[in-house]
Amino acid sequence: MAAKPDIEIAREAEKRPIQEIGAKLGIPPEQLLPYGHDKAKVTQDFIAGLNGRKDGKLILVTAINPTPAGEGKTTTTVGLGDGLSRIGKNTAICIREASLGPNFGMKGGAAGGGYAQIVPMEEMNLHFTGDFHAITSAHNLLAAMIDNHIHWGNEQEIDLRRVVWRRVIDMNDRALRHTVTSLGGVANGFPRETGFDITVASEVMAILCLADDLADLQRRLGEMIVAYRRDKSPVFARDIKADGAMTVLLRDAMQPNLVQTLEHTPAFVHGGPFANIAHGCNSVIATRTALKLADYVVTEAGFGADLGAEKFFDIKCRKAGLHPDCVVLVATIRALKMNGGLAKEELSAENVTAVREGCANLGRHIQNLKGFGVPVVVAINHFTGDSEAEIAAVRAYVEGQGAEAHLCTHWAEGGKGTEALATRVAEIADAGHAQFAPLYPDEMSLWHKIECVAERIYHAHEVTADTRIRAQLEEWEAQGYGHLPVCMAKTQYSFSTDPGLRGAPEGHVVPVREVRLSAGAGFVVAICGDIMTMPGLPRQPAAEAIRLNDAGEVEGLF
Repeated sequence: MAAKPDIEIAREAEKRPIQEIGAKLGIPPEQLLPYGHDKAKVTQDFIAGLNGRKDGKLILVTAINPTPAGEGKTTTTVGLGDGLSRIGKNTAICIREASLGPNFGMKGGAAGGGYAQIVPMEEMNLHFTGDFHAITSAHNLLAAMIDNHIHWGNEQEIDLRRVVWRRVIDMNDRALRHTVTSLGGVANGFPRETGFDITVASEVMAILCLADDLADLQRRLGEMIVAYRRDKSPVFARDIKADGAMTVLLRDAMQPNLVQTLEHTPAFVHGGPFANIAHGCNSVIATRTALKLADYVVTEAGFGADLGAEKFFDIKCRKAGLHPDCVVLVATIRALKMNGGLAKEELSAENVTAVREGCANLGRHIQNLKGFGVPVVVAINHFTGDSEAEIAAVRAYVEGQGAEAHLCTHWAEGGKGTEALATRVAEIADAGHAQFAPLYPDEMSLWHKIECVAERIYHAHEVTADTRIRAQLEEWEAQGYGHLPVCMAKTQYSFSTDPGLRGAPEGHVVPVREVRLSAGAGFVVAICGDIMTMPGLPRQPAAEAIRLNDAGEVEGLF
Protein backbone atom coordinates (compact mmCIF):
# COMPACT_ATOMS: atom_id res chain seq x y z
CA MET A 1 0.00 0.00 0.00
CA ALA A 2 1.47 3.34 -1.06
CA ALA A 3 2.34 5.76 1.71
CA LYS A 4 0.20 8.85 2.00
CA PRO A 5 1.83 12.10 0.87
CA ASP A 6 2.89 14.49 3.63
CA ILE A 7 0.26 17.06 2.72
CA GLU A 8 -2.54 14.49 2.99
CA ILE A 9 -1.31 13.37 6.41
CA ALA A 10 -1.14 17.00 7.55
CA ARG A 11 -4.71 17.70 6.35
CA GLU A 12 -6.03 14.72 8.30
CA ALA A 13 -4.48 15.95 11.54
CA GLU A 14 -6.82 16.57 14.46
CA LYS A 15 -5.31 19.85 15.58
CA ARG A 16 -6.07 21.15 19.03
CA PRO A 17 -6.86 24.83 19.70
CA ILE A 18 -3.65 26.78 20.07
CA GLN A 19 -4.69 27.91 23.56
CA GLU A 20 -4.63 24.25 24.62
CA ILE A 21 -1.12 23.85 23.21
CA GLY A 22 -0.01 26.98 25.04
CA ALA A 23 -1.49 25.65 28.28
CA LYS A 24 0.89 22.65 28.07
CA LEU A 25 3.72 25.13 28.57
CA GLY A 26 1.89 27.29 31.08
CA ILE A 27 1.15 30.13 28.66
CA PRO A 28 -2.15 31.84 29.62
CA PRO A 29 -4.63 32.35 26.76
CA GLU A 30 -4.42 36.14 27.09
CA GLN A 31 -0.67 35.97 26.40
CA LEU A 32 -1.25 34.39 22.99
CA LEU A 33 -2.07 36.44 19.90
CA PRO A 34 -3.97 33.95 17.70
CA TYR A 35 -3.56 33.79 13.94
CA GLY A 36 -6.64 31.68 13.31
CA HIS A 37 -7.26 28.63 15.52
CA ASP A 38 -4.00 26.72 15.18
CA LYS A 39 -1.17 29.23 15.43
CA ALA A 40 -0.37 32.20 17.63
CA LYS A 41 2.36 34.59 18.67
CA VAL A 42 3.59 34.70 22.26
CA THR A 43 3.56 38.23 23.70
CA GLN A 44 6.72 40.11 24.60
CA ASP A 45 5.34 40.89 28.06
CA PHE A 46 4.91 37.22 28.89
CA ILE A 47 8.41 36.40 27.65
CA ALA A 48 9.93 39.22 29.69
CA GLY A 49 8.28 37.78 32.80
CA LEU A 50 10.13 34.47 32.40
CA ASN A 51 13.50 35.89 33.43
CA GLY A 52 14.86 34.12 36.45
CA ARG A 53 13.32 30.75 35.67
CA LYS A 54 15.61 27.74 35.42
CA ASP A 55 16.43 26.56 31.89
CA GLY A 56 15.50 23.13 30.60
CA LYS A 57 17.85 20.82 28.70
CA LEU A 58 18.86 21.88 25.18
CA ILE A 59 19.18 19.20 22.50
CA LEU A 60 20.53 20.04 19.04
CA VAL A 61 19.59 17.97 15.99
CA THR A 62 22.00 18.20 13.07
CA ALA A 63 22.95 15.93 10.15
CA ILE A 64 25.55 14.63 7.78
CA ASN A 65 26.06 16.60 4.57
CA PRO A 66 22.80 16.68 2.59
CA THR A 67 22.41 14.63 -0.57
CA PRO A 68 19.58 14.17 -3.10
CA ALA A 69 18.77 10.95 -1.23
CA GLY A 70 17.49 12.91 1.77
CA GLU A 71 18.45 12.93 5.44
CA GLY A 72 15.28 14.08 7.25
CA LYS A 73 16.75 16.42 9.84
CA THR A 74 13.55 18.37 10.52
CA THR A 75 11.53 15.14 10.44
CA THR A 76 13.86 13.71 13.09
CA THR A 77 13.66 16.90 15.15
CA VAL A 78 9.88 16.61 15.21
CA GLY A 79 9.96 12.84 15.78
CA LEU A 80 12.37 13.20 18.70
CA GLY A 81 10.23 15.93 20.26
CA ASP A 82 7.17 13.69 19.99
CA GLY A 83 9.18 10.75 21.35
CA LEU A 84 10.19 12.75 24.42
CA SER A 85 6.55 13.72 24.94
CA ARG A 86 5.51 10.06 24.66
CA ILE A 87 7.88 9.03 27.46
CA GLY A 88 6.39 11.68 29.70
CA LYS A 89 8.82 14.57 29.27
CA ASN A 90 7.65 18.20 29.18
CA THR A 91 9.00 19.03 25.72
CA ALA A 92 9.05 21.88 23.21
CA ILE A 93 10.46 22.00 19.69
CA CYS A 94 12.18 25.00 18.06
CA ILE A 95 12.71 25.17 14.30
CA ARG A 96 13.06 27.82 11.62
CA GLU A 97 10.37 29.18 9.35
CA ALA A 98 10.34 28.16 5.69
CA SER A 99 11.49 30.42 2.88
CA LEU A 100 9.40 30.72 -0.28
CA GLY A 101 12.60 30.38 -2.33
CA PRO A 102 13.23 26.67 -1.72
CA ASN A 103 9.49 25.93 -1.46
CA PHE A 104 9.04 26.96 -5.08
CA GLY A 105 12.53 25.87 -6.09
CA MET A 106 14.14 22.51 -5.39
CA LYS A 107 14.30 21.76 -1.66
CA GLY A 108 10.60 21.85 -0.80
CA GLY A 109 9.00 22.66 2.52
CA ALA A 110 10.38 22.61 6.03
CA ALA A 111 7.80 21.18 8.43
CA GLY A 112 8.99 17.58 8.76
CA GLY A 113 7.45 14.63 6.95
CA GLY A 114 5.26 11.56 7.24
CA TYR A 115 3.86 11.22 10.76
CA ALA A 116 6.54 13.51 12.21
CA GLN A 117 5.26 16.89 11.05
CA ILE A 118 4.50 20.29 12.45
CA VAL A 119 1.11 21.69 11.47
CA PRO A 120 -0.45 23.69 9.89
CA MET A 121 2.01 22.57 7.23
CA GLU A 122 0.62 24.55 4.29
CA GLU A 123 0.54 27.89 6.11
CA MET A 124 4.02 27.32 7.58
CA ASN A 125 5.47 26.79 4.12
CA LEU A 126 3.73 29.79 2.59
CA HIS A 127 3.03 33.14 4.28
CA PHE A 128 2.61 31.79 7.84
CA THR A 129 2.28 34.84 10.16
CA GLY A 130 3.98 37.26 7.79
CA ASP A 131 7.37 37.41 9.54
CA PHE A 132 9.41 37.06 6.34
CA HIS A 133 7.39 39.76 4.63
CA ALA A 134 8.04 42.08 7.57
CA ILE A 135 11.77 41.38 7.36
CA THR A 136 11.77 41.97 3.61
CA SER A 137 9.88 45.25 4.07
CA ALA A 138 12.16 46.50 6.84
CA HIS A 139 15.28 45.63 4.85
CA ASN A 140 14.02 47.35 1.70
CA LEU A 141 12.77 50.39 3.64
CA LEU A 142 16.38 50.97 4.66
CA ALA A 143 17.51 50.56 1.04
CA ALA A 144 14.94 53.14 -0.09
CA MET A 145 15.99 55.55 2.65
CA ILE A 146 19.66 55.25 1.67
CA ASP A 147 18.91 56.17 -1.96
CA ASN A 148 16.55 58.91 -0.82
CA HIS A 149 19.23 60.34 1.47
CA ILE A 150 21.68 60.45 -1.43
CA HIS A 151 19.08 62.04 -3.72
CA TRP A 152 18.30 64.87 -1.29
CA GLY A 153 21.82 66.12 -0.80
CA ASN A 154 23.78 63.23 0.74
CA GLU A 155 24.38 64.85 4.12
CA GLN A 156 26.34 61.81 5.29
CA GLU A 157 28.72 62.18 2.30
CA ILE A 158 28.17 58.58 1.21
CA ASP A 159 30.52 57.39 -1.51
CA LEU A 160 28.15 56.02 -4.17
CA ARG A 161 30.75 53.40 -5.06
CA ARG A 162 30.69 52.07 -1.51
CA VAL A 163 27.02 51.52 -0.76
CA VAL A 164 27.02 47.96 0.63
CA TRP A 165 23.33 47.62 1.50
CA ARG A 166 21.61 45.55 -1.19
CA ARG A 167 17.90 44.78 -1.51
CA VAL A 168 16.21 41.46 -0.73
CA ILE A 169 13.28 39.34 -1.86
CA ASP A 170 12.11 35.98 -0.48
CA MET A 171 12.40 34.18 -3.80
CA ASN A 172 15.06 32.43 -5.85
CA ASP A 173 15.67 34.89 -8.70
CA ARG A 174 19.09 34.77 -10.35
CA ALA A 175 18.20 37.72 -12.62
CA LEU A 176 18.38 40.02 -9.60
CA ARG A 177 21.87 39.08 -8.42
CA HIS A 178 23.40 42.11 -10.13
CA THR A 179 21.29 45.15 -10.99
CA VAL A 180 21.55 48.87 -11.73
CA THR A 181 19.16 51.23 -9.95
CA SER A 182 18.02 54.85 -10.36
CA LEU A 183 18.02 54.86 -14.15
CA GLY A 184 15.77 57.25 -16.02
CA GLY A 185 17.09 60.70 -15.32
CA VAL A 186 17.71 63.23 -12.57
CA ALA A 187 14.34 62.77 -10.87
CA ASN A 188 15.14 59.12 -10.13
CA GLY A 189 18.38 59.65 -8.23
CA PHE A 190 21.95 58.68 -8.97
CA PRO A 191 22.48 55.45 -10.95
CA ARG A 192 24.61 52.82 -9.28
CA GLU A 193 25.30 49.09 -9.37
CA THR A 194 23.70 46.96 -6.69
CA GLY A 195 21.75 43.70 -6.46
CA PHE A 196 19.42 41.50 -4.46
CA ASP A 197 19.98 38.76 -1.90
CA ILE A 198 17.34 36.31 -0.74
CA THR A 199 15.57 37.48 2.43
CA VAL A 200 17.00 34.65 4.52
CA ALA A 201 20.49 36.06 3.85
CA SER A 202 19.52 39.53 5.09
CA GLU A 203 21.33 40.92 8.11
CA VAL A 204 17.89 41.98 9.33
CA MET A 205 16.92 38.30 9.47
CA ALA A 206 20.08 37.49 11.41
CA ILE A 207 19.44 40.34 13.83
CA LEU A 208 15.85 39.30 14.48
CA CYS A 209 17.11 35.80 15.25
CA LEU A 210 19.83 37.02 17.65
CA ALA A 211 18.15 39.98 19.40
CA ASP A 212 17.05 39.69 23.04
CA ASP A 213 14.04 42.01 22.81
CA LEU A 214 12.71 45.03 20.90
CA ALA A 215 15.21 47.43 22.47
CA ASP A 216 18.10 45.17 21.52
CA LEU A 217 16.58 44.75 18.06
CA GLN A 218 16.58 48.51 17.44
CA ARG A 219 20.10 48.90 18.80
CA ARG A 220 21.39 46.18 16.49
CA LEU A 221 19.51 47.57 13.49
CA GLY A 222 21.07 50.96 14.12
CA GLU A 223 24.56 49.41 14.17
CA MET A 224 24.27 47.91 10.67
CA ILE A 225 26.81 49.37 8.25
CA VAL A 226 25.09 50.43 5.03
CA ALA A 227 27.80 52.37 3.19
CA TYR A 228 31.18 54.05 3.48
CA ARG A 229 32.31 57.62 2.96
CA ARG A 230 35.24 58.62 0.76
CA ASP A 231 37.47 58.50 3.81
CA LYS A 232 36.23 54.90 4.28
CA SER A 233 34.49 55.69 7.57
CA PRO A 234 31.29 53.65 7.98
CA VAL A 235 27.76 54.98 7.64
CA PHE A 236 25.31 53.22 9.95
CA ALA A 237 21.57 52.64 9.60
CA ARG A 238 21.07 54.98 12.56
CA ASP A 239 22.84 57.73 10.58
CA ILE A 240 20.09 57.35 7.96
CA LYS A 241 17.52 57.46 10.81
CA ALA A 242 15.95 54.20 9.64
CA ASP A 243 16.28 52.05 12.78
CA GLY A 244 13.11 53.29 14.48
CA ALA A 245 10.80 52.69 11.52
CA MET A 246 12.40 49.32 10.84
CA THR A 247 11.72 48.28 14.43
CA VAL A 248 8.08 49.29 14.02
CA LEU A 249 7.78 47.04 10.97
CA LEU A 250 9.39 44.18 12.92
CA ARG A 251 7.44 44.58 16.18
CA ASP A 252 5.05 41.70 15.56
CA ALA A 253 7.63 39.58 13.72
CA MET A 254 9.82 39.67 16.83
CA GLN A 255 7.23 37.64 18.76
CA PRO A 256 7.77 33.85 18.46
CA ASN A 257 5.15 31.72 16.68
CA LEU A 258 3.60 28.79 18.55
CA VAL A 259 2.15 25.80 16.66
CA GLN A 260 1.97 22.02 17.26
CA THR A 261 3.08 18.67 15.93
CA LEU A 262 0.72 15.97 14.72
CA GLU A 263 0.95 14.57 18.26
CA HIS A 264 0.32 18.00 19.82
CA THR A 265 3.83 18.69 21.12
CA PRO A 266 4.26 22.48 21.35
CA ALA A 267 6.54 23.87 18.63
CA PHE A 268 8.05 27.34 18.27
CA VAL A 269 8.66 28.19 14.62
CA HIS A 270 10.45 31.51 14.36
CA GLY A 271 13.08 33.09 12.12
CA GLY A 272 14.78 31.44 9.19
CA PRO A 273 18.36 32.29 8.16
CA PHE A 274 19.83 29.74 5.74
CA ALA A 275 22.87 27.86 7.05
CA ASN A 276 24.91 27.91 3.84
CA ILE A 277 24.74 31.71 3.39
CA ALA A 278 23.72 32.80 6.91
CA HIS A 279 23.86 31.38 10.44
CA GLY A 280 21.14 28.76 10.07
CA CYS A 281 19.34 28.82 13.44
CA ASN A 282 15.88 29.73 14.70
CA SER A 283 15.57 32.82 16.90
CA VAL A 284 17.29 33.18 20.25
CA ILE A 285 14.10 34.58 21.75
CA ALA A 286 12.14 31.45 20.77
CA THR A 287 14.84 29.10 22.10
CA ARG A 288 15.18 30.98 25.38
CA THR A 289 11.40 31.09 25.81
CA ALA A 290 11.14 27.34 25.20
CA LEU A 291 13.96 26.65 27.68
CA LYS A 292 12.08 28.58 30.38
CA LEU A 293 8.82 26.71 29.72
CA ALA A 294 9.88 23.12 28.95
CA ASP A 295 12.18 20.59 30.59
CA TYR A 296 13.57 19.48 27.22
CA VAL A 297 13.94 21.64 24.11
CA VAL A 298 14.72 20.04 20.76
CA THR A 299 16.08 22.43 18.15
CA GLU A 300 17.86 22.06 14.82
CA ALA A 301 20.52 23.82 12.80
CA GLY A 302 20.41 24.01 9.02
CA PHE A 303 22.06 21.64 6.54
CA GLY A 304 24.99 19.48 7.70
CA ALA A 305 26.88 19.79 10.97
CA ASP A 306 29.83 21.45 9.22
CA LEU A 307 27.60 24.48 8.59
CA GLY A 308 24.54 24.55 10.83
CA ALA A 309 25.95 22.97 13.97
CA GLU A 310 29.22 24.91 13.78
CA LYS A 311 27.31 28.18 13.49
CA PHE A 312 24.86 27.12 16.20
CA PHE A 313 27.80 26.62 18.55
CA ASP A 314 30.13 29.42 17.45
CA ILE A 315 27.53 32.13 16.78
CA LYS A 316 24.17 31.43 18.44
CA CYS A 317 25.39 29.73 21.63
CA ARG A 318 28.30 32.16 21.99
CA LYS A 319 26.05 35.21 21.55
CA ALA A 320 23.11 33.96 23.62
CA GLY A 321 24.99 32.16 26.37
CA LEU A 322 23.37 28.82 25.56
CA HIS A 323 24.84 25.51 26.73
CA PRO A 324 23.65 22.48 24.72
CA ASP A 325 23.38 19.19 26.61
CA CYS A 326 23.31 16.68 23.75
CA VAL A 327 23.63 16.53 19.95
CA VAL A 328 21.67 14.14 17.73
CA LEU A 329 23.36 13.55 14.37
CA VAL A 330 20.96 12.35 11.66
CA ALA A 331 21.99 10.01 8.86
CA THR A 332 20.22 7.76 6.39
CA ILE A 333 21.48 4.58 4.79
CA ARG A 334 20.63 6.09 1.39
CA ALA A 335 22.68 9.24 1.99
CA LEU A 336 25.62 7.22 3.30
CA LYS A 337 25.54 5.16 0.08
CA MET A 338 25.74 8.35 -1.96
CA ASN A 339 28.66 9.52 0.16
CA GLY A 340 30.16 6.11 -0.58
CA GLY A 341 30.08 6.81 -4.31
CA LEU A 342 26.72 5.48 -5.53
CA ALA A 343 24.41 7.39 -7.84
CA LYS A 344 20.82 8.07 -6.78
CA GLU A 345 19.39 5.42 -9.11
CA GLU A 346 21.64 2.78 -7.47
CA LEU A 347 20.38 3.28 -3.92
CA SER A 348 17.58 0.70 -3.84
CA ALA A 349 19.89 -2.36 -3.92
CA GLU A 350 21.71 -3.49 -0.78
CA ASN A 351 25.34 -2.36 -0.79
CA VAL A 352 27.06 -2.70 2.57
CA THR A 353 30.42 -1.73 1.07
CA ALA A 354 29.08 1.63 -0.13
CA VAL A 355 27.53 2.22 3.30
CA ARG A 356 30.87 1.58 5.00
CA GLU A 357 32.63 3.88 2.54
CA GLY A 358 30.05 6.61 3.14
CA CYS A 359 30.42 6.35 6.89
CA ALA A 360 33.58 8.42 6.58
CA ASN A 361 31.31 11.48 6.24
CA LEU A 362 29.39 10.43 9.35
CA GLY A 363 32.58 9.83 11.30
CA ARG A 364 33.99 13.24 10.42
CA HIS A 365 30.86 14.91 11.78
CA ILE A 366 30.92 12.82 14.97
CA GLN A 367 34.47 13.82 15.75
CA ASN A 368 33.85 17.47 14.86
CA LEU A 369 30.84 17.63 17.18
CA LYS A 370 32.72 15.95 20.01
CA GLY A 371 35.30 18.72 19.64
CA PHE A 372 32.73 21.15 21.03
CA GLY A 373 32.49 19.13 24.25
CA VAL A 374 28.91 17.91 23.75
CA PRO A 375 27.85 14.21 23.77
CA VAL A 376 26.77 12.87 20.37
CA VAL A 377 24.10 10.28 19.51
CA VAL A 378 23.43 9.13 15.93
CA ALA A 379 19.86 8.78 14.68
CA ILE A 380 19.47 6.46 11.69
CA ASN A 381 16.40 7.83 9.91
CA HIS A 382 14.84 4.62 8.58
CA PHE A 383 13.75 4.06 4.99
CA THR A 384 11.79 0.93 4.02
CA GLY A 385 14.53 -0.25 1.67
CA ASP A 386 17.25 -0.30 4.35
CA SER A 387 18.63 -3.79 4.95
CA GLU A 388 19.56 -5.27 8.33
CA ALA A 389 23.14 -5.71 7.16
CA GLU A 390 23.40 -2.05 6.16
CA ILE A 391 21.96 -0.89 9.48
CA ALA A 392 24.32 -3.21 11.37
CA ALA A 393 27.28 -1.73 9.46
CA VAL A 394 26.36 1.78 10.57
CA ARG A 395 25.85 0.71 14.18
CA ALA A 396 29.27 -0.97 14.23
CA TYR A 397 30.96 2.04 12.65
CA VAL A 398 29.38 4.49 15.08
CA GLU A 399 30.36 2.31 18.04
CA GLY A 400 33.93 2.40 16.76
CA GLN A 401 33.72 6.20 16.85
CA GLY A 402 32.86 6.12 20.56
CA ALA A 403 29.17 6.92 20.07
CA GLU A 404 25.91 5.01 19.70
CA ALA A 405 23.30 4.78 16.95
CA HIS A 406 19.54 4.34 17.22
CA LEU A 407 17.26 3.24 14.40
CA CYS A 408 14.32 5.66 14.18
CA THR A 409 11.00 5.00 12.44
CA HIS A 410 9.28 8.31 13.19
CA TRP A 411 8.37 9.01 9.54
CA ALA A 412 6.06 5.96 9.59
CA GLU A 413 5.21 5.77 13.30
CA GLY A 414 5.56 9.27 14.72
CA GLY A 415 6.86 9.59 18.27
CA LYS A 416 6.51 5.84 18.87
CA GLY A 417 9.38 5.34 16.41
CA THR A 418 11.81 7.43 18.47
CA GLU A 419 11.07 6.27 22.02
CA ALA A 420 14.42 4.50 22.37
CA LEU A 421 16.31 7.52 21.04
CA ALA A 422 14.30 9.88 23.25
CA THR A 423 14.96 7.80 26.36
CA ARG A 424 18.71 7.76 25.71
CA VAL A 425 18.89 11.45 24.82
CA ALA A 426 17.06 12.38 28.02
CA GLU A 427 19.46 10.21 30.04
CA ILE A 428 22.48 11.87 28.44
CA ALA A 429 21.09 15.37 28.89
CA ASP A 430 20.19 14.70 32.53
CA ALA A 431 23.65 13.29 33.26
CA GLY A 432 25.12 16.76 32.72
CA HIS A 433 28.37 15.57 31.13
CA ALA A 434 28.43 18.25 28.42
CA GLN A 435 31.36 20.64 28.66
CA PHE A 436 30.50 22.94 25.80
CA ALA A 437 33.09 25.34 24.45
CA PRO A 438 33.16 27.21 21.10
CA LEU A 439 35.75 26.30 18.49
CA TYR A 440 37.86 29.46 18.87
CA PRO A 441 38.23 32.35 21.35
CA ASP A 442 36.89 35.85 20.72
CA GLU A 443 40.37 37.35 20.75
CA MET A 444 41.63 35.29 17.80
CA SER A 445 42.05 37.38 14.62
CA LEU A 446 39.29 37.23 12.00
CA TRP A 447 41.54 35.58 9.43
CA HIS A 448 42.69 32.94 11.91
CA LYS A 449 39.06 32.25 12.84
CA ILE A 450 38.31 31.56 9.18
CA GLU A 451 41.35 29.29 9.01
CA CYS A 452 40.34 27.57 12.24
CA VAL A 453 36.91 26.60 10.89
CA ALA A 454 38.32 25.56 7.52
CA GLU A 455 41.09 23.42 9.01
CA ARG A 456 39.38 21.90 12.05
CA ILE A 457 35.84 21.44 10.68
CA TYR A 458 36.36 21.13 6.90
CA HIS A 459 39.85 19.53 7.17
CA ALA A 460 41.12 21.88 4.50
CA HIS A 461 44.82 22.21 3.83
CA GLU A 462 44.74 25.92 3.08
CA VAL A 463 42.52 29.00 2.95
CA THR A 464 43.19 31.45 0.14
CA ALA A 465 42.06 35.04 -0.31
CA ASP A 466 43.04 38.13 -2.23
CA THR A 467 45.21 40.62 -0.34
CA ARG A 468 42.33 43.12 -0.39
CA ILE A 469 40.21 40.67 1.63
CA ARG A 470 42.89 40.26 4.28
CA ALA A 471 43.36 44.03 4.36
CA GLN A 472 39.60 44.47 4.82
CA LEU A 473 39.60 42.07 7.78
CA GLU A 474 42.49 43.95 9.36
CA GLU A 475 40.69 47.24 8.84
CA TRP A 476 37.59 45.89 10.61
CA GLU A 477 39.78 44.70 13.46
CA ALA A 478 41.23 48.20 13.78
CA GLN A 479 37.66 49.54 13.96
CA GLY A 480 36.87 47.25 16.91
CA TYR A 481 35.20 44.30 15.18
CA GLY A 482 37.98 41.76 15.63
CA HIS A 483 36.18 39.98 18.49
CA LEU A 484 33.29 38.91 16.25
CA PRO A 485 32.77 35.27 15.20
CA VAL A 486 32.83 34.29 11.53
CA CYS A 487 29.92 32.96 9.49
CA MET A 488 31.20 30.76 6.67
CA ALA A 489 29.08 30.88 3.52
CA LYS A 490 29.83 27.79 1.44
CA THR A 491 28.13 24.87 -0.26
CA GLN A 492 26.17 22.55 2.03
CA TYR A 493 26.88 19.45 -0.02
CA SER A 494 30.52 18.91 0.91
CA PHE A 495 33.14 19.61 3.55
CA SER A 496 34.94 21.35 0.70
CA THR A 497 33.73 24.19 -1.51
CA ASP A 498 33.16 21.69 -4.36
CA PRO A 499 29.55 20.41 -4.09
CA GLY A 500 30.45 17.25 -5.98
CA LEU A 501 33.15 16.19 -3.52
CA ARG A 502 31.30 13.91 -1.09
CA GLY A 503 32.56 11.74 1.75
CA ALA A 504 35.28 13.16 3.99
CA PRO A 505 37.77 14.98 1.76
CA GLU A 506 41.04 16.25 3.19
CA GLY A 507 43.77 18.56 1.96
CA HIS A 508 41.50 20.74 -0.16
CA VAL A 509 41.67 24.52 -0.53
CA VAL A 510 38.95 26.89 0.70
CA PRO A 511 38.93 30.08 -1.42
CA VAL A 512 37.38 33.12 0.29
CA ARG A 513 35.88 35.26 -2.47
CA GLU A 514 34.37 38.06 -0.41
CA VAL A 515 33.86 39.16 3.20
CA ARG A 516 30.93 41.13 4.60
CA LEU A 517 30.68 42.80 7.99
CA SER A 518 27.34 42.24 9.72
CA ALA A 519 28.01 44.67 12.53
CA GLY A 520 24.44 44.67 13.84
CA ALA A 521 24.10 40.90 13.88
CA GLY A 522 27.59 40.61 15.30
CA PHE A 523 29.53 38.41 12.88
CA VAL A 524 31.69 38.56 9.75
CA VAL A 525 30.50 36.60 6.71
CA ALA A 526 33.16 34.85 4.62
CA ILE A 527 31.78 33.93 1.20
CA CYS A 528 33.64 30.89 -0.10
CA GLY A 529 33.85 29.28 -3.52
CA ASP A 530 30.87 29.71 -5.82
CA ILE A 531 28.20 30.08 -3.15
CA MET A 532 25.49 32.64 -3.99
CA THR A 533 23.52 34.81 -1.57
CA MET A 534 20.73 34.84 -4.19
CA PRO A 535 19.98 31.27 -5.33
CA GLY A 536 18.42 30.45 -8.68
CA LEU A 537 15.56 28.15 -9.61
CA PRO A 538 16.35 24.67 -11.00
CA ARG A 539 15.46 23.61 -14.55
CA GLN A 540 12.11 22.28 -13.31
CA PRO A 541 11.16 24.33 -10.24
CA ALA A 542 8.70 22.90 -7.74
CA ALA A 543 6.44 25.86 -8.54
CA GLU A 544 5.47 24.17 -11.82
CA ALA A 545 3.57 21.48 -9.88
CA ILE A 546 2.00 23.67 -7.19
CA ARG A 547 -1.65 24.58 -7.76
CA LEU A 548 -5.12 24.72 -6.19
CA ASN A 549 -7.42 21.76 -6.82
CA ASP A 550 -11.19 21.93 -7.36
CA ALA A 551 -11.74 21.93 -3.59
CA GLY A 552 -9.50 24.98 -3.20
CA GLU A 553 -6.73 22.95 -1.53
CA VAL A 554 -3.01 23.32 -2.25
CA GLU A 555 -1.45 20.53 -4.28
CA GLY A 556 2.22 19.89 -5.06
CA LEU A 557 3.66 21.81 -2.10
CA PHE A 558 5.21 18.62 -0.70
